[in-house]
Amino acid sequence: MSVAATRIAPVVFVVAMLQVSAFSALHVLGGTPDALLVVLVSVALLRGSIAGAAAGFVAGLLVDAATLGTLGETALLLTLAGYWAGRYGETTGRGRRYAPPLAVAAITVLVGVGGTTLHYMLGDAAAAAQTLAPVLPGLALNLLLAYPIHRLVRRLVGERRRDDRVRGVEILV
Repeated sequence: MSVAATRIAPVVFVVAMLQVSAFSALHVLGGTPDALLVVLVSVALLRGSIAGAAAGFVAGLLVDAATLGTLGETALLLTLAGYWAGRYGETTGRGRRYAPPLAVAAITVLVGVGGTTLHYMLGDAAAAAQTLAPVLPGLALNLLLAYPIHRLVRRLVGERRRDDRVRGVEILV
């Protein structure tokens, strides 16, 4: 197990359990804050797409198992969210000040729409208006959490060094 995994795993586990037990019961203006998604986006921005996808998969399985939901549904959504947030962090300057809130905003909307689409494809009888209505208040709450959580995750997990990306290129050249 790598050093990054030993730092990421406890953070993801604790936040997943807090999300299921505490944050999911907190309703503000019709939405709930998704601290797990914000932590996942921060991990992906700081550590890359592979770490983001792996953390998203584990977090999704934990949430699915804890809520007794359809196994793999949240895992699929969070795996894709972690991967794409990590790709955003790898292809743009992850040190940019606007990267965390921009990634959180985009991923929150995409996970909301993707979750609605996935429910529809699985044959759930939920109306799109009902499932998409909490996305905007949840987006506002997630944006409020973006900077503080990103700073905390940076302290707990650390940031991947810039030369880690270049090492593979040097071998090929």
